[in-house]
Amino acid sequence: MKVDPLGRGVFLVEDEGRQETVYVAGPPDNRWAFWNGQVYRRTRAAPADQSLTAPMPGTVLKVLVAPGDAVRAGATLLVLEAMKMEWPLRAPRDGVVTRLACREGDLVQPDMPLVELE
Repeated sequence: MKVDPLGRGVFLVEDEGRQETVYVAGPPDNRWAFWNGQVYRRTRAAPADQSLTAPMPGTVLKVLVAPGDAVRAGATLLVLEAMKMEWPLRAPRDGVVTRLACREGDLVQPDMPLVELE
């Protein structure tokens, strides 16, 4: 396989006589590739990343914690509304809330950090 850059974020990929154009966007830890009508995504979380992220697009309905709060694994930290349903987002482990990155009423996108734990 041979890959040649054609421009910023555009590559020509040659494999077994076939040529395809692939478009790539995003930072190194969150790359999106568009090829042959499909979208591919590759993420690489930082090892120290301890944040709870949005699993889908939605609206923050309730924030149930504040910075400094100690939480137990499984405790509901906030509630999202998505697809006309309420989705409780729970602590993945025991910890202390170090930062809130959202407020009630905020619109959030997938993988957006919402709550950071220590």
